[in-house]
Amino acid sequence: MLNKLIWSFLLILFFNQNALAQLPDFTGMVKKNGVAVVNISTTQKAPEVDDLSQGPQLPEGISPEMEELFRHFFNGQGGGYIPRETKSLGSGFIISQDGYVLTNHHVVKDADEIVVKLSDRRELLAKLIGSDARTDVAVLKVEATNLPTVDIGDPNQLQVGEWVLAIGSPFGFEQSVTAGIVSAKGRSLPGGNYVPFIQTDVAINPGNSGGPLFNMDGKVVGINSQIYSRTGGFMGLSFAIPMDIVSNVVDQIKSSGKVARGWLGVQIQDVTRELAESFGMKRPQGALVSKVIAGSPSEKAGLQIGDIITEFNGQRIETSGELPPMVGMSPIDEKATVKIIRQGETKTLTVTVGLLPEESETLAETKMEEKPDNRLGITVVDLTNEQREQLQVIQNGVLVRNVVKGPGRDAGIQRGDVILRIQNNIIRDVADFDKIVKNLPAGKSIAVLIQRQGSPVFLALKIEK
Repeated sequence: MLNKLIWSFLLILFFNQNALAQLPDFTGMVKKNGVAVVNISTTQKAPEVDDLSQGPQLPEGISPEMEELFRHFFNGQGGGYIPRETKSLGSGFIISQDGYVLTNHHVVKDADEIVVKLSDRRELLAKLIGSDARTDVAVLKVEATNLPTVDIGDPNQLQVGEWVLAIGSPFGFEQSVTAGIVSAKGRSLPGGNYVPFIQTDVAINPGNSGGPLFNMDGKVVGINSQIYSRTGGFMGLSFAIPMDIVSNVVDQIKSSGKVARGWLGVQIQDVTRELAESFGMKRPQGALVSKVIAGSPSEKAGLQIGDIITEFNGQRIETSGELPPMVGMSPIDEKATVKIIRQGETKTLTVTVGLLPEESETLAETKMEEKPDNRLGITVVDLTNEQREQLQVIQNGVLVRNVVKGPGRDAGIQRGDVILRIQNNIIRDVADFDKIVKNLPAGKSIAVLIQRQGSPVFLALKIEK
């Protein structure tokens, strides 16, 4: 019996040692690269405020002498205004011996002062060379020489399940090291249309932003940028910006101080299983064009609403999120081939890639579109002949382009629906729609006949009194 116990113990010890031997050892990587990871602190000066506004309200009609007494009491120096400052912390890493440092745009946004703290405890004032909000990348410069640097790796060689490591300053705890695996690649996130994020389960918390993500060769493959969290802390979902995207942004910032991106001028969405079936496709794939902007490169090339983009410059498009980064990194004013599926037929178009407008311009356009001028809260447009064929609408009807908060959304009307009738009134065009909607009674249920994915459906809406 004793011999069996000894053998069992030896077998458990043997297998545990083998399991431990298979786990990666990060000590050498941390020792080599930790010296090139920095802590970044910023200061933003808020407008000066009257110190009395922070204290009790003074009674009306107070004498100047009493007001001065209150100022001395609350401020100590009798000055009427005091400055206020906000501070934030983040991480970064050195990419050149002469002092270029990378971090996130959101770490240094609106900062009046940026301090880079090196691993040897030196603190250096940094100059912001440039930053890009769309990719969340910023380039800093400190005055120093012979600085330790990181090596840049190829994120395209990363495999899902591969070990990766992060170094940063979560909650201000400098040189903190965490490790995990690559959970997924090419993730699209809201507000990150031009970044195919690397998803990992590496523990990332506030303060890690801007720090490096290393592969097992000790090379930086991404910048840790975002986390998904319901609590504000780490929940197993972290996202890093791939270094090929970062390098393109850095080169443009260093050469011209800003970033130029390619632009097609379309709004796109994923092809669902139901949409694929309605378009006669064997499986969901590609990016479905839901809007073509007037005067854009896409309109000039002949792209239409309802087209499904399946390839861009020979690269396959499986999901809509894959298209924006490809277009964004394309050279401006150069031709590109776009393969599409239109009404079941495959076509190839040639488009001249344009320059992506400033964010303020696109936001203005979006805001204008998000305010329909009617009581239902929806925007409609007349159907083209191509759309009628695609949507199987022989005659009449208007296409729902946009839906915002209001009776239309409450009733279940969606973008892409075709409105055929309202309370037994046939809707022939936008003029009919506007006239009928204007005279609809309030506080009464109204039947609306729509067509969705080839099938007619009645909905009931009510305009509140």
